[in-house]
Amino acid sequence: MSLVNGGAASSTLVHNAAWFYRIRTMNRQIQGAVSSSNKPLSLKTQQHPLSDSKSEPANVVSGSETRVYTRKKRLKQEPLEPLPGKQLCGLPDIEDFAYKKNIASPSSRRSPETSITGTSVKTVGNPPENWVKVLEGIRQMRSSEDAPVDSMGCDKAGSFLPPTERRFAVLLGALLSSQTKDQVNNAAIHRLHQNGLLTPEAVDKADESTIKELIYPVGFYTRKATYMKKIARICLVKYNGDIPNSLDDLLSLPGIGPKMAHLILHIAWNDVQGICVDTHVHRICNRLGWVSRSGTKQKTTSPEETRVALQQWLPKEEWVAINPLLVGFGQMICTPLRPRCEACSITKLCPAAFKETSSPSSKLKKSNGRSKEL
Repeated sequence: MSLVNGGAASSTLVHNAAWFYRIRTMNRQIQGAVSSSNKPLSLKTQQHPLSDSKSEPANVVSGSETRVYTRKKRLKQEPLEPLPGKQLCGLPDIEDFAYKKNIASPSSRRSPETSITGTSVKTVGNPPENWVKVLEGIRQMRSSEDAPVDSMGCDKAGSFLPPTERRFAVLLGALLSSQTKDQVNNAAIHRLHQNGLLTPEAVDKADESTIKELIYPVGFYTRKATYMKKIARICLVKYNGDIPNSLDDLLSLPGIGPKMAHLILHIAWNDVQGICVDTHVHRICNRLGWVSRSGTKQKTTSPEETRVALQQWLPKEEWVAINPLLVGFGQMICTPLRPRCEACSITKLCPAAFKETSSPSSKLKKSNGRSKEL
């Protein structure tokens, strides 16, 4: 009986050993098949070409040559601090209020045609066809001088004051004129005069809240009151109570842009270094086809582009007169909306005549004229 039991036990051990051997062989075959099929996707023990030599130690899996790379923690980036006087978001500054000199850099240099300089630009471009006839026609329409700019423009500010005080009044009038009608601007200057605030000494001593009340409702009166205080202090400290007499120094004043600087030079110092181009001059020059972007036939996109383009061909003797001439024309006839083309005498020479939104009466007259021709 014992022999039988011993033989059975021995047989069982042999059977189990054979069974384990078969299982181990099958596992090795399966591992080999899996290893060969995944070979292109496995990471070898050599260092990854894009990994950093200072990567963390790899986690090695026993029985395999696969190395797993762990991602290094990213350094915490500090939030960017806004530049002094700049906001990362919000509405843009009003026209001419944030004029900054262009900093020369390989990626931000302007072309010579659009650069802002303190010297006059030579007239080297080809003038547009019939510009003399167009200008003469506008002069005839403006002969009555009934536009607001003729009686309430910046050149009228402080005309009754001594030279030094008048120059400061002209500077304030130019500052307040941005985004403001001549009537509103003239009334604000008159209130400042009545309260004795047309000198740098008086403005420097006055409360900013008082200035705000006096110049309201000019456009952006709160910001302009702040600029007035700063300008008054600069004039007292740097210019002995007078105003700057150079283009660069005027442009360095808070709130003064190219349009204002050229206007101040014209009126206060009788110094003509460029054309004063405001929104009226900018709009009308583009409607007449007098200006275009450099190297293209597209309209200029800003008053400063218009100034540079216009100075390329307009004779310098016209640089001073062109501003009040076109401003008054834009106030009375060539208005921003619904231009009065029916009352204009140069429509045959204007490429934009009757092409922009006009009043119902002008459309009716235009249609009647065409029916009569037919």
